[in-house]
Amino acid sequence: MNVDLLKKLVETPGVSGREDRVRKLVLEELKPMVDSINTDVLGNVIGVKKGRDAKAKIRKKIMVAAHIDEIGFYVTFIDEKGFLRFHPAGGFDLRALKAQRVVVHGRKDVIGVIGSKPIHILTEEEKKKPPELKDYFIDLGMKKEQVDEIVKLGDPVTMERSMAEMGDCLTAKAFDDRIGVFVMVEALRKVKFSPADLYIVGTTQEEVGLRGAFAAASGVNPEVGIALDGTLANDFPGVEPQDEVSTLGGGAAISFMNGAAISNPKLFDRFVELAEKHKIKYQKDLLPRGGTDAGALQRVSGGAAVITLSVPTRYMHTTVETLHKDDVQAAIDLLTTYLEDPGDMDYRL
Repeated sequence: MNVDLLKKLVETPGVSGREDRVRKLVLEELKPMVDSINTDVLGNVIGVKKGRDAKAKIRKKIMVAAHIDEIGFYVTFIDEKGFLRFHPAGGFDLRALKAQRVVVHGRKDVIGVIGSKPIHILTEEEKKKPPELKDYFIDLGMKKEQVDEIVKLGDPVTMERSMAEMGDCLTAKAFDDRIGVFVMVEALRKVKFSPADLYIVGTTQEEVGLRGAFAAASGVNPEVGIALDGTLANDFPGVEPQDEVSTLGGGAAISFMNGAAISNPKLFDRFVELAEKHKIKYQKDLLPRGGTDAGALQRVSGGAAVITLSVPTRYMHTTVETLHKDDVQAAIDLLTTYLEDPGDMDYRL
């Protein structure tokens, strides 16, 4: 597994709507492996690898989508002392923001910390209340005059955290969904041929409503749409077995339903069939809340047969998202296998 590439992907900033740096990286990785590549107005990266029969007039289209954006913030206010207020872009658990480091991407990148009142001066009533966004601010360690030279309203902010190995696992911020991007790139690297035209798409603004995938799919109009993402792995203390969703080390997660889409049953069965035939470790996945780009792919131009293939991830939407290396490899292997052998691709119900 190309750990160096994965490290680059997760550590390159790209909050929803400001994905330019990670987009450049994805373009560089995909370009040698596709027949054509471009971007659109929303910043989606769209690579095309022609099918095996290049002379055929009509080939079916498979669109593989992995979103390149990450959850983050935008600066909304700078007070008289130089402290920043901010608004989230994507769903944050406010409990996980306390005492975190961030990077503010202004005229240059600057490190800041998310501050709040210390416990020593909280009232008993304040201690009992769940945190609210207004309780937090960003401290850049600068006077207002210095801050004003670097930071403007509307500047993006990302969490500051490097990737680290932890036993058989990896931990980092932004595995959601740079792990999907990684699986997409590495699977394409392995694909020797496909009977279909492959549209390999790094989508934008997924965390704020699947926006990039809607735009990209409307141009591609695929017969099959495969969303790559992380899924919840709640296999830790305090969670009942029925609520685990998936487990680390249990293999690639083949989704039959999430909050945005119900997978096409024939397509779902094909993925399971290939996993069992090729002895690729897998688990079945239902994500009760939250959706993936599959929801956008399913709704565009009369609908496509869609599915989500995920890598189980603990502590989603935090700076310590954690996944198992074997699950990543299983997802790469299963996606490669399907792209090379999708079957008859008749998914009408």
